Amino acid sequence: MTSITQTLTILIAQLNPVLGDIKGNAAKALQALHSLEGQQADLILFPELFIVGYPPEDLVLKPAFQQAARQAVEKLAASTKPGEAGLLVGTPWVEGGKLYNAVALLADGKVQEVRYKVDLPNYSVFDEKRVFAAGVLPEPINFRGVRIGLPICEDVWASDYPENICLHLKGQGAEILLSPNGSPFMEGKRHLRLEQAQARVGETGLPLVYANQVGGQDELVFDGASFVIGANGQTNITCECWQEQLCLTQWEKSGDSWQCITSVSQPEESRLEGIYMACVLGLRDYVEKNGFPGVVLGLSGGVDSALCAAMAVDALGIERVHTIMMPYKYTSEESLKDAADCARAMNLRYDIVPIAKGVEALTEELAPLFKGKQPDVTEENIQSRSRGVILMAVSNKFGYMVVTTGNKSEMSVGYATLYGDMNGGFNPIKDIYKTLAFELCHFRNAHKPTGCLGNGGEVIPVNIITKPPTAELREGQQDSDSLPPYEVLDDILQGLVEKEMSLPEIIAKCHDRDTVKRIAHLLYIAEYKRRQSAPGVKITARNFGRDRRYPITNRFREDV
Repeated sequence: MTSITQTLTILIAQLNPVLGDIKGNAAKALQALHSLEGQQADLILFPELFIVGYPPEDLVLKPAFQQAARQAVEKLAASTKPGEAGLLVGTPWVEGGKLYNAVALLADGKVQEVRYKVDLPNYSVFDEKRVFAAGVLPEPINFRGVRIGLPICEDVWASDYPENICLHLKGQGAEILLSPNGSPFMEGKRHLRLEQAQARVGETGLPLVYANQVGGQDELVFDGASFVIGANGQTNITCECWQEQLCLTQWEKSGDSWQCITSVSQPEESRLEGIYMACVLGLRDYVEKNGFPGVVLGLSGGVDSALCAAMAVDALGIERVHTIMMPYKYTSEESLKDAADCARAMNLRYDIVPIAKGVEALTEELAPLFKGKQPDVTEENIQSRSRGVILMAVSNKFGYMVVTTGNKSEMSVGYATLYGDMNGGFNPIKDIYKTLAFELCHFRNAHKPTGCLGNGGEVIPVNIITKPPTAELREGQQDSDSLPPYEVLDDILQGLVEKEMSLPEIIAKCHDRDTVKRIAHLLYIAEYKRRQSAPGVKITARNFGRDRRYPITNRFREDV
């Protein structure tokens, strides 16, 4: 008996939506439809909630927003023609008085089918149970004789949901699984996605197409990296990371099994390249999507500001980055030289604005109030806040967004000044520990990733990386005066923040008891500062803000 072979062509539309730009996102969908250049696609798969952007948070509860999304989907459906490609578009959908996270099949001039997300994530950065109703276990859609299962993002992941949604779809006759996703980047996340998808393929015996969003949305960055896994568990296709891509995949059916006959693979990305590119894309899209003409930042001659400058240039290009050195009497000649060398290596605009007159004027005005008090951190903070005023003035005058440059180690223990070096609209390294910042500097000097707009070669002078870190707010100051070595500090902080380890567990890793106790205390009391900090790219499993939400007023302390 001769088997009957059928064919199917699926276009993975790995695109970068702008949240709330419903008309613009619909136009992107139409552009994908019209971009095939004579290549016939049967079906185009878009990411989760593509028509509005992901995650819409509480904006999706606004009736006018829901209505605008539905109208856009219905108008998009009317653009499809009989016999041409159908569209699978993620969208919010109201039915029976309930709001769902849905995917709609648009074909032959109308909305043919709608399916709802069943397993709503409610952990880490996700809060979908608050805004969406859970769908009932879905049936496959029938698209031109092919029964397609549509598990939406979390529906593919192993979870506490009582029933395996992909197995349910298999039991209902699905022949292939197409999964729209809004899966944000996190270090190690790509491996977890593949692991989960391969597990579902292994359980169902069905191939799976995984279409992920790409781009930055506030703190979250979506890396794309869409893929196809065949029924045999092998990865047929891996899409680009960090950029939009339309990936055309060809399928054949022999007997009861669909096989992807297209093979596309991308070079494996290193850990540091992935982290660096997440920071670059997060900053780029925050600036672009919020309409800033460029950015301004203080260039101190230290590691953090140099790394942020490199990321800013790679994100936006040389012409849109303005750096300013703001020296005071404690600023060393070494720092002046390092900052100038860094700006020169990147071909950046670099201005020097001394702060001495401003600091001394403020100190003089405050002298009557401070009579009888010895100089302390107060005077140090006046320096930092004077710099913050200058950067904000430049921002106000020219419209450039201030990039703030504090790393996660400093933000953890409050080693930052409110209304001073914490000033800014966005922080690309907010979730980067200091030890990782050093690694990223070495990485960027050795590699210029694809898509980066800055110079190749050594863009961060080696002396910036090798000299002892210092805020230079008093004579001879070094970070090690008040903090343990960063290798020690970061290991303690990762135990406290990422792993929620107890103090005895951290001490058992050969850390000094008093040091661990002091760092834990600093972590708690700096919460009020972090609440007022600029948003920044999420990199780790638990960033400050979306992942780790601690009370400011809090007297709990562990006994050790």
